[in-house]
Amino acid sequence: MNFLSHFYFDRHTSDPNLVLGTVLPDLVKNARKDWNMHPQKKEILFTRAPERAILKGWKRHLAVDRYFHNSGFFLKHTNAIRTAIAPALLHSQVRPSFLAHIALEVMLDSLLLTECVIDADHLYANLRRADRSALANFLDLNKIDDTEYFFKFFDKFLEVSYLHTYRETHNIMYALNRICMRIWPEPMNDTQLLQVSAILLGYHEELQKCYMEIFDEIDSVLVES
Repeated sequence: MNFLSHFYFDRHTSDPNLVLGTVLPDLVKNARKDWNMHPQKKEILFTRAPERAILKGWKRHLAVDRYFHNSGFFLKHTNAIRTAIAPALLHSQVRPSFLAHIALEVMLDSLLLTECVIDADHLYANLRRADRSALANFLDLNKIDDTEYFFKFFDKFLEVSYLHTYRETHNIMYALNRICMRIWPEPMNDTQLLQVSAILLGYHEELQKCYMEIFDEIDSVLVES
C-alpha cells in the first residue's frame, strides 16, 4: 500500500511519531533504494518513547503490507489490471505485473482523497509534528549512514506535498510513469501512455464501487491482532 492507504489505519491517533512510523518504510526506500532497515529485528535498541512509537508504526506498516499483498482483493485486481494493460505494453520494457501492482496502490490512495475519506493535510501535519531527534536516532540505530541526505529528502517531501495531486485522476498516470522511470529510462512512449491512462481511468471508476472492502478487511485484522 501507498502513503495515504497506510495512514488510513492510524488516521485517528494522537501520536505523530506512530504516524511517521507507518510511512517511514516507504520514505526510506524513496530516499534511497539501497537502504535496507529491519528495526523490528532489534527492538531492544529503541528505549525512548518516541522511538518506540516510530517502531510500532513501522511494524504496523509491515503487517498491513503483508496482509494486503496476500489478500484476494490484491490478487483479483492486479490480475485484472495486468490483463487489461498488457497489450498496450507489448513493446515496452515495463512489466505489466509491476505496473498493475503500483497502479492499484496509487488508485487506492487517489480514491481515499476523492471520496474524502482521508485528508492529506492531516498526514503532512503529523509528519511535521513528529520528533525529528528521535527519527534521527532511529535512523542511526539502523545504520543509515547519511541522515542529512534523508532529512533533505524528507523536508522536500513535506514541502512539495505531492500526494495532493492524486486527487486529480489524470495525475495518476504521471505518478506511475515517474515511478517507472526510476527503473527504465524510457518506460513508455506517448501512445502507450495514452492507452494505459485510458484503461486505468476506466478501472479507477470501477474500483470506486468496492475499494473500501480491503480497508475494512485489514482494519478488522489489525483490531484483532
